[in-house]
Amino acid sequence: MSLPKPAMRGLLGKRLRFHLPIAFGLALVAAATFKFTVTEPRKQAYADFYKRYDSMKEFNAMREAGVFESVRPAGK
Repeated sequence: MSLPKPAMRGLLGKRLRFHLPIAFGLALVAAATFKFTVTEPRKQAYADFYKRYDSMKEFNAMREAGVFESVRPAGK
């Protein structure tokens, strides 16, 4: 009444054949989920922001506030 020997030969290959496709599948699902739930809305938010962004208006507002040392406000 002895215990059967464990199947050690080829164990890594056998487990990799089972787990590797599952890991790749889950990685692809995670990447696609991240792309469509995080990056695409972020890209759209940046596009919407820069459609309405006026850099000269922003520059003039900062110049009048005295942010720049090399550019004097228009009133001075």
